[in-house]
Amino acid sequence: MVQVIQIIEELFRQPPVAFDPAKSTLKAWIMFCLRDRGFKVVYAERGDFAIEMRGGEKMYFRITENPTDLNHSVTWIVRDPSTNQISVIPPQKIGE
Repeated sequence: MVQVIQIIEELFRQPPVAFDPAKSTLKAWIMFCLRDRGFKVVYAERGDFAIEMRGGEKMYFRITENPTDLNHSVTWIVRDPSTNQISVIPPQKIGE
């Protein structure tokens, strides 16, 4: 999972197209960028979307521009609107 998170963060350092809120939502743009790089993005009840790994395992994601009060049961993709930087916050186990 750590390797996938690193790959996703690298993807958003140089995305295939720049995010333009006048043309698409943040969720649609993120999903487009991931699909463009070969990720299998699927519907998810537990998040905004999921990436399906080989073997059928899913990694769930939520998207936000406000990183306060995050539910740490899923991986978060956080966009900082002031710098346009994307960070990926992995889920945390209880007690960490």
